[in-house]
Amino acid sequence: MEFEEKQGLKIWWLYLITGVSIIPGLAIIFLSKDGLSLEELKGMYFAPILALLSPFLIIYLIEKSTLTLKMDQHGLTYRYFPLQFKYKTQNWENVEKAYLRKYDAFSEYGGYGVKSRLWFKVNDKAYLLNDGNRGLQLEFKNGKKLLFSTNKIEEVEAFLINIKIKYNIQAIQ
Repeated sequence: MEFEEKQGLKIWWLYLITGVSIIPGLAIIFLSKDGLSLEELKGMYFAPILALLSPFLIIYLIEKSTLTLKMDQHGLTYRYFPLQFKYKTQNWENVEKAYLRKYDAFSEYGGYGVKSRLWFKVNDKAYLLNDGNRGLQLEFKNGKKLLFSTNKIEEVEAFLINIKIKYNIQAIQ
């Protein structure tokens, strides 16, 4: 029995906001009386244009980042590429509780992405990459917590039930 899910941020709307916000900069560069000529831009190696377009590159890189979550009878393995190149593994022996719960990304964690919990709860980390409000919560024996957003609630729930019955793992509620 295995479970695998890949998810990423869907932030197409940020392209629109960024596009609208760079229009004044482009207008100043090209349309004003004292704007830069093509020769002046070449002399500056097109740096103003690159500076205005760099937010699109950053948004693209963030949008292409993916969280890979795998679970089997041994434990849970995850990686958030490109921030993590190697997979991290959490064995079921180290998990005190594993369950599905509702969360509010903004009030609990300050938004989406890889976040620590707000209000000085440094032992509580979350990987929130979708606009849903339910995820897999892991509570470890050392007091740390880890939350993963998921688009496959029913599959995660079925996996947790099956692995608890088949492998008699007490951590899963």
